[in-house]
Amino acid sequence: MLLRAVIAAYALLALAQPACAEYPTRPIHLLVPFPAGGAVDLVARLLASQLTHDLPGTIVVENKPGAGGILATDATAKATADGYTLLLTTPSHTINAALRATLPYDTEKDLAPVSIVAEIPELLVSSPQAPFDSFKGFVAYAKQHPGQLTYASAGNGTLPHVTMELLLQQAGVQVLHVPYRGAAPAMADLLGGHVQLKLDTIATSAQLVADGKLRALAYAAHARSPLMPEVPTVAEMGLPGYEGILWLGLMAPAATPKPVVEQLAAASRRAMQTPDMVERCRRDGIDVVGSTPAEFGERITREIAQWRALGRKVQITLE
Repeated sequence: MLLRAVIAAYALLALAQPACAEYPTRPIHLLVPFPAGGAVDLVARLLASQLTHDLPGTIVVENKPGAGGILATDATAKATADGYTLLLTTPSHTINAALRATLPYDTEKDLAPVSIVAEIPELLVSSPQAPFDSFKGFVAYAKQHPGQLTYASAGNGTLPHVTMELLLQQAGVQVLHVPYRGAAPAMADLLGGHVQLKLDTIATSAQLVADGKLRALAYAAHARSPLMPEVPTVAEMGLPGYEGILWLGLMAPAATPKPVVEQLAAASRRAMQTPDMVERCRRDGIDVVGSTPAEFGERITREIAQWRALGRKVQITLE
C-alpha cells in the first residue's frame, strides 16, 4: 500500500511539474489602461522587454484606455485565467472600487494581485506667484485664508485629486479643487498662475522647478528623492505617515493558478531589479519595487478602505 501511495504521489508530481515548467508557451498580453506615451506605458514596455529574458516568448503590450481604467480592468477580469492576459494598473484600481457605486467586476474577487513593480511618488508644486514659498508657508496661509487657494488636478477621482484631499484633511486646511480634463491643461493653468498648487511628479516638474517656473514644496514619499534631495517630505513637514504614490501593479484574472502567479511575481521582481532597469527608472523619478502577491493584496485592501473613508468625509463620488 505504501509503495502504491508513493508511486501515485510521484505520478501526480510528474503531471503537475510540466504545467508550470512549460509556461509560457505562447504570447502574453499585458493590458495598460492608459494611452501610449505616459509613465505607466513606459514602465509596461520596459517590464515587458525585461521579462522576455526570464519568460521565454513574446509579451505584447496593449493600450486599452477608457473609463478611468475600467475597460482594461474588466477585460482582464473576464479573460481566461491562464496567465496569458495580465494588467498593469495603478491606484485608479482602488479609487474606482471605493468611490464608484457600481463596477462591471468585483475588484477584490475577480482579479489576483501579482506584484507592485514600481512606485512614482508625487511632488507638491506651486506657482511662483503664490503667496508662499514653502510647505509650512502654504499651510499657514491656507489656515489664515480658508477656501481662497486653489489646486489643479487631472480630474475628479484621479490620484492627484484624492491624495491632495487626503493631505488637506491631515493638514486641517481648506483649498478649492479645480478639476481639468487631463494633466496637461492642469499644468498649463498652474504655470499661468490661474491656480496655486498641484500634485505632480518629478519627471514632469523637475525642469520647471529648475527654471524657476514652479516651486517644489514637498515630496510625498517616505524618504527624500535623490533627484531633489533639498526638497523635504510631507512627513518631515509635520504630517507623519502621509504618502501620495502612483504605484504600478501587475494583476491577473482571479482564478489564475497560484504557481503561475508566483512565477510572474518572481520574474517581475528580477526584471525590475536589474541594474539597467533601476538606473533607467531612477532618471524619471520612478522607484522599482517588486512586491509579493500578498503584499500587493494588503495594499489594495488598505487603500480601498482609505479612499472610501475619505470619499465619505469630503463627499467625493464618481459616476
